[in-house]
Amino acid sequence: MKITISNLVKSFNGTVVVNIPVLNIEDGEIVGLVGNNGAGKTTLMRLILDLLGRDSGEVCLNGELVNESEEWKDVTGSFIDYGFLIDFLTPEEFFAFVGKSYGLSKDEVTERLVLFEPFMNNEILGKKKYIRAFSAGNKQKIGIISAMISHPEFVILDEPFNFLDPSSQVEIKELLRIFHGRYNSTILISSHNLEHITDVSDRVILLENGKVFKDVANESGDAIKALNEYFHISHVAEN
Repeated sequence: MKITISNLVKSFNGTVVVNIPVLNIEDGEIVGLVGNNGAGKTTLMRLILDLLGRDSGEVCLNGELVNESEEWKDVTGSFIDYGFLIDFLTPEEFFAFVGKSYGLSKDEVTERLVLFEPFMNNEILGKKKYIRAFSAGNKQKIGIISAMISHPEFVILDEPFNFLDPSSQVEIKELLRIFHGRYNSTILISSHNLEHITDVSDRVILLENGKVFKDVANESGDAIKALNEYFHISHVAEN
């Protein structure tokens, strides 16, 4: 899926938090989104998903305006925060519910969960408890899996490495590589962890005060140097 953003502006209480004249994400790209707190990463993701109204501008998925079309929703999977979960369901019930919303049978959902078994690490299924009773890390896993279970053309994950132990952080990076290799999905990921984001991304976009400050190709992991330089300079300036 191709994402096209033009003249996108969003403000809260008179403060502009997103101001992006032009941004394109090509079909099949894995794009990392980084920036300090308040840079506009989550707001941008919510605008792309039409969860927030825009002040002005356009977001198009495969040429369709997100605020005028519903078709893109059938081929998009996302996990922004725990509000995306239905925590009074068990994981099995929730995955079945998500699958059904994408037209998948219960057997198809079960079959698709096999890909995520290493990531779940025998901590999710068969526990006979509601999602609300799971740890923050396992809730995170449930949300990530729910975003990917339909094999969507476009996946959005906000801070997917949060709350995960080191083994699970390694597992999700491998999962993203396998998933992308199989389905060639366009994937947009935000993270504060520069090493993780550059490990999996073809390209990294750095936001500063809602604007695209850098857009760095990540061939052979080249983006990490530019990002480390930026955040070191920013940190020194703040102090």
